[in-house]
Amino acid sequence: MLHPKLAFIRQYDHPSYILTTFLPRHVQPAHLAIRAFNLELARIPDASPSAPVRSMRYQFWRDTINSTFAQKPVAQPVAVLLSSVLSSLHAQKNPDQGHRSTNPPPTLSKSRFLRLITTREKYSTNAPYSTLASLESYAENTYSTLLYLTLSALPLHSLTADHIASHIGKAAGIVAVLRGIPLLAFPPPPNHHSNTSSLGGTLDTQRVQQGAVTLPLDIMAECDLKEENVFQYGAEAPGLKDAVFKVATRASDHLITARQMLRSVQEGGDVGHGFEHEGEEGHEYSPYVTGEDDDPTQLSSNSSSDGGKSVHQKMEVERAFGVFMPAVPTALWLQRLEKGDFDIFKEDLRMRDWRLPWKAWLAYRRRMF
Repeated sequence: MLHPKLAFIRQYDHPSYILTTFLPRHVQPAHLAIRAFNLELARIPDASPSAPVRSMRYQFWRDTINSTFAQKPVAQPVAVLLSSVLSSLHAQKNPDQGHRSTNPPPTLSKSRFLRLITTREKYSTNAPYSTLASLESYAENTYSTLLYLTLSALPLHSLTADHIASHIGKAAGIVAVLRGIPLLAFPPPPNHHSNTSSLGGTLDTQRVQQGAVTLPLDIMAECDLKEENVFQYGAEAPGLKDAVFKVATRASDHLITARQMLRSVQEGGDVGHGFEHEGEEGHEYSPYVTGEDDDPTQLSSNSSSDGGKSVHQKMEVERAFGVFMPAVPTALWLQRLEKGDFDIFKEDLRMRDWRLPWKAWLAYRRRMF
């Protein structure tokens, strides 16, 4: 039976709940722990409009991650779940019995969890992104990182899989920001039972309470979109649809790139371009020379033989495909946005897509999103 945290994810991250079934059973607890942790961080700005309180909550999660990885988890449901997952991964043997692997046992990276906290905290005031590139950086350090963590739980340390996951995560992160624009621009009334006064406070606190437009500033300038016009005219603000179109196009470009890379690898080719994050922490890949007893599912994409490399890349993306599945709801949402003429305030964009289970099953069966 799945962990009770599944109900939490079903309520607040329904696509991740639906996609859990497409992951290998031994990875599902790790997936749930990772997504539940992300939800806890994502909910902090809404629950804590005061900057000092937000800072304390982020620090709580830093301390929680440090203590959990030190095998001293606090009595908090997500921390307990994560501790259980870590213990299970450390005890887990290689899925393919009888094969030798030079890779370490499956585990999760503490530094990636800490990176999620740092990035979430940095953007917790809902200040606009300075550039489209900074929005992509945010998506890489949040949504792509979630996919890297899940890949490591398979376990799979692969240049090719990470590269594809990076593009999917960036698309998903950009879409998450676009989806949040109406709610952040017109937040619900403050909780009058809160001890935090709605008067005064820091500029960051006032920004969280009064609403914000989180589109990149360079795109807003390019489209002559002014924040005050969004507050005044909503969906009819001059330049808003153009700005949304440009940002959504970048998300679509990442999905198209990931799809082309996947298809190329499946057909025995190469991804076609270098991974910009190769060499960074967590993205170090060593050449691996195959032998008769080697485990092909653990090989790096940097195999010394071109023929062997293409075979191993195909094995890697096949094994990683369940982790790539967030591309499906991301693509579906972008299609709905385009159908609505890039009106970000359309109500149906905030509703669950009834097509997701069917589209996800079809994508998984065809091994193409």
